[in-house]
Amino acid sequence: MSSLTDVQAHALTEAQNRIQQDLLTALDAFAIPEPLKGAVHHAVMLGGKRVRPALCYAAGALKQNPNAAAVRRAAVAIEFIHCYSLAHDDLPCMDNDLLRRGQPTCHVAFGEDTALLAGDILQSMAFEILGSRLFDQGPAVEASIVLKQMQILATASSKMVNGQVLDLQAEGKKITQDALENIHRNKTGALITAAVMMAAVTLFEGTDQAIPKLREYGQAIGLAFQVQDDILDIVSETEVLGKTAGKDQQVEKSTYPALMGLEQAKAYAQDLHNQAIGALAYFGDKAEQLSQITQFLLSRKS
Repeated sequence: MSSLTDVQAHALTEAQNRIQQDLLTALDAFAIPEPLKGAVHHAVMLGGKRVRPALCYAAGALKQNPNAAAVRRAAVAIEFIHCYSLAHDDLPCMDNDLLRRGQPTCHVAFGEDTALLAGDILQSMAFEILGSRLFDQGPAVEASIVLKQMQILATASSKMVNGQVLDLQAEGKKITQDALENIHRNKTGALITAAVMMAAVTLFEGTDQAIPKLREYGQAIGLAFQVQDDILDIVSETEVLGKTAGKDQQVEKSTYPALMGLEQAKAYAQDLHNQAIGALAYFGDKAEQLSQITQFLLSRKS
């Protein structure tokens, strides 16, 4: 797990512990043959910040929630999609990374074929979990809510893939800030926004002003997350990141520091975080968990 000594983000540490158990429970619900089972567990259970599940839990805590089980399923589903994307992104045909979360990447540990299939099955499992009654302790969640969650996750997953295509196409090229933001609002931001919105639809009707405020928050924090990632690739070390530092520069990726300089990129990350906090002001003290996570993300070292 990531060290949170710099920022005491209690909402994030609690979410990390909670999602670990929920992920294990969800994985145990599937009969997966070896070696695929081992590869799936490797892709999912090696830790990480668990930011997306934490955002899902925190958004679901904005008021008393009769659909808490749907939030827990959404947190698992969003992390399954994220972990599938990492297993695929690390493949030799993509980013060709050897290290993830301080451990050998999935294809290094299990082979390219098994890592590819681990990502494939995690994507399917995410939607199976959303449509299940896992974690239910009362009446079933309304089908309309489950459908909304599936639509949000499917749309975000498609955007993530589109963003990865654009990212690969931009390697070795100098692109505009608008083009760079189009990449990362899709590749990174869409899934982070989805984590917030999959919880939001369990609490608020589509006409509620809370919905656009949470979407605004998710979009700002999603883009800020990527800007900060680009910065950390330069200023952090492999041992801290848990993945190869300086990789963006090695493969000539289009990044915010490369486009606007390191200091201006830091200022832009701060501006985006301010936008996110501004959107949360609508909820007052009820958004304390989301605020804690947001403050951590600005100060994170990995």
